[in-house]
Amino acid sequence: MMHNYAGAVSSGAVMFLAPRPEKVFVRGEGAWLYDDSGRRYLDFVQGWAVNSLGHSSPIVRDALLTQATRVINVGPGYFNEPMCRLAEKLSCLSGLGRVFFANSGAEANEGAVKLARKWGSVRRSGAYEIVVFDHAFHGRTLAMMSASGKPHWKDLFEPKVPGFVRVVRDDISAVRNAIGPGTAAVMLEPIQGEAGVVPFSESYLREIRSLTEELGVLLILDEIQTGIGRTGRMFCFEHAGIHPDIVTVGKGIGGGVPLTAMLAREEVCLFEAGEQGGTFNGNPLMTAVGLAVVGEVSRPEFLARVRENGDYLAGQLSAVSIESGFREVRGMGLLLALELNQPIAPNIVEAALDRGLLINGPRPSVLRFMPALNVTREEIDQMIAILRESIRAVGSS
Repeated sequence: MMHNYAGAVSSGAVMFLAPRPEKVFVRGEGAWLYDDSGRRYLDFVQGWAVNSLGHSSPIVRDALLTQATRVINVGPGYFNEPMCRLAEKLSCLSGLGRVFFANSGAEANEGAVKLARKWGSVRRSGAYEIVVFDHAFHGRTLAMMSASGKPHWKDLFEPKVPGFVRVVRDDISAVRNAIGPGTAAVMLEPIQGEAGVVPFSESYLREIRSLTEELGVLLILDEIQTGIGRTGRMFCFEHAGIHPDIVTVGKGIGGGVPLTAMLAREEVCLFEAGEQGGTFNGNPLMTAVGLAVVGEVSRPEFLARVRENGDYLAGQLSAVSIESGFREVRGMGLLLALELNQPIAPNIVEAALDRGLLINGPRPSVLRFMPALNVTREEIDQMIAILRESIRAVGSS
């Protein structure tokens, strides 16, 4: 039976989760989204850094169509070809021995915590605590909300899952003091995306790696937002010249489809039968797309363009900041934020939407920019022009 989607669309039956503009998007192409009235929008959110190759990428589409004619799902009790090929590719790129596939970033992070606790139970006399950081964001499952450091989640959905020890950001002595006999791992995002694109310095990451090695605990890096080319390297940890014991990736790995992964050193992989899994995890349809996306993004010339365009975007944002009296530009590659000097980010986001631009304000005084990794200079210039108009509109209102 064919379904006709023409005509007005109502969002009334969708459960409320957050305020959303009263627009329904029906089509996307590259850097552009189109709503049901035919208006187009330049998209510098891209599904929260998900559409690494833009909307309706031919690479993603062709991988879906080709795999759909072969097999879509064989179940978690069997290997499939795209799963095995993608695991091998990620293992080679990361230097980590084994890969577990999942469907969401929170699920991959849950897998990382479970693996660290299993390692702690076997190799560190039952250790299970995970040291985490203020302002961190690791997902919205109950355990990952417990691991996250968003202030307004503090008393939400009590009781929280125990075993997470929180420390302040950028204080290595606080981390040292938090690690004890019951500690299994330290877990952090190299760049805290939802906190407003706040990076840990490369020197701090090296200190954390040295400290965890010295004290005999694992290092987990949550690269759900920063991994798979977003910062101009396949993994953000490459900038610091370190290797974690466990890393999670998501968002951009599927180019728009639900696919994430948890990668770990061979010596850490201690799961036994039945301890971890998932009905749709590693299904051939999604991993075939991931294989195509990773194949494209991992090309040296592709990553070089991400770094070059990231530098260009940062320079343009810095010019906007200077002329508008704003503050710093933060981030790496094509994950950037503009720090404002007042809580007007929601106003600028709304003004930009009215002018056909999608940007994000993760904090009241922060704007975040997450375009497709193949964004063009022309599209960056278009975005900057609309951003300037939006800032002027807010300033004159």
